[in-house]
This record gives sequence, structure tokens and C-alpha cells, in this order.
Amino acid sequence: MQTALITGANRGIGLGMATKFLESGQWNILCCCRTPETADKLQSLKSSAPDRIEIYQLDVSDPKSINALKQALHGRPINLLLNNAGIMGGRSSSIQEVDFDAWEDALRINTIGPFRMVQAFVDNLKQSHNPRVVTISSQMGALNLHSTGAFAYRSSKAAVNKIMQTLSCEPELTGIIFTLFHPGWVQTDMGGASADITIEQSTSGLFDKIMSLAKEDNGKFFKWNGEEHPW
Repeated sequence: MQTALITGANRGIGLGMATKFLESGQWNILCCCRTPETADKLQSLKSSAPDRIEIYQLDVSDPKSINALKQALHGRPINLLLNNAGIMGGRSSSIQEVDFDAWEDALRINTIGPFRMVQAFVDNLKQSHNPRVVTISSQMGALNLHSTGAFAYRSSKAAVNKIMQTLSCEPELTGIIFTLFHPGWVQTDMGGASADITIEQSTSGLFDKIMSLAKEDNGKFFKWNGEEHPW
């Protein structure tokens, strides 16, 4: 059995990925979210397989919260760190409507949070076989895409893209595969009901590609269907 650590596992893509790992029959899943006591769907998933799912409180924007989880998981090999937790950071439609406090929150959660998670759990990853760090990004952070608005979300995802690409080159992290994924425009609370694809479609594609990741994929950016995404 391998072990996956998933942030933002209480809903949407995070919950969908936890379900996929559970259904595979080959993974134990460490599911993290800010308020486990109100995560009804996640608690229900755990009740279906209490020996394979653990739920932990985690706020990726809070260093003390990450450190508490680090202490709780000390010495446990982790094969996959899935950085999924994320927020929009406001939905401003013009430069005069930008919420700078929300923008800072987006950078703390979407950009710095994944880096802190790697920093905290690098030893756990190194103790495992075929360690991988997968970060859910977005095509909205791709510099080749020309569009408007959502300054906080776009910039936070562009920044985390570069961070993970840089980590993939660090000599001290050789052996760990770092990849980023655009999950598609998904029918979640963030994506909305009119989005292109369902959570099932997105997570099925993500799971298949994550399972096939190889050394040559290190430092790459992919779409949910396994195609490589331009930066």
C-alpha cells in the first residue's frame, strides 16, 4: 500500500481524488482540510474505509498548522503529496475592484502553501518509493494565455507553476517527481455549474496520468487528460 497526502480534500477535486485513490485499492489516504468537523462528505468517505482514510486538520496558509501535521506524520513515508487546496482570491472584473486582502490570501494559500508543504514533508517523501509532488494549478496561470480579470488567481497560479518547476531542478530533491496539472474547467463550487467537465471526468483523467508519471515528466505542466500544457 502506498500513501497519498491530499490538501483541500473535503470537497470538489480534492474529495474526488481521495475517492479515486480509495477505489484503486492500493492507497492509504491522508485527507486534510481546514474544518474536518464540518466536512460531511469526507467523513462519509472515511466511514466507508476507516482503515485506509485518515482525516487531519490543516490550513496551508498557517505555518503552525502545517508544523502540527508534520509532527503528527513524523517518520511516515509519503509516496504522493497532492497540493490541491486553493481559493480564487476574489472575482474582480476591473482593476478598480481588486480586493488586495483577498489577493494576499490567494498567494498564501495557492502559492506559498504548496511550497511550505514540500518543505515540511520532503523527508517523508524521500522515505518512500517513487515519490511524487503533484500541484493542482490552472491554465489561468499560463503565460501563453491572454485573458482578463482574476488577477489574484492568475498570478498565484503562475507563481506556483514557477516554484514547482524550480523545485524539480533542485539537486537536493533529485528523485522526487514534481508536476503541475490544469484540472480543466470543472463543475465545482469554484468552477460553477456551467463549467465544461464534471468532477468525475477531471479526477479520472488526473488519476490516470498521476499513476503513470515517470522521471521524464519531472518539472512538466499537464492538462487533466494527460496532454502536456504550454507554459
